[in-house]
Amino acid sequence: WSRNCNELVSTHGYSLNQIVVWRYPSMSKVATLTGHTYRVLYLAMSPDGSTIVTGAGDETLRFWQVFPGPRSHHKSTGPGLLFPSSPGSVIR
Repeated sequence: WSRNCNELVSTHGYSLNQIVVWRYPSMSKVATLTGHTYRVLYLAMSPDGSTIVTGAGDETLRFWQVFPGPRSHHKSTGPGLLFPSSPGSVIR
């Protein structure tokens, strides 16, 4: 579940080895993420709730920035060092 919007992520194995982002409560598909060549075994979310990491049987980790970051009232906060925001780095 996203901490910042009404969406959730599911991972899938054979045969497409994909990650899917769903909008709740309609359960409409928002995005399908591909890139792993073997089934996705693990998924974890970053502390700010904007990025997920997936691990697969192909022995790779992939970082996906899929959700918006938390709303902040502090204008001085910039992008984090671990997950910088750059053009093209956000899934949608």
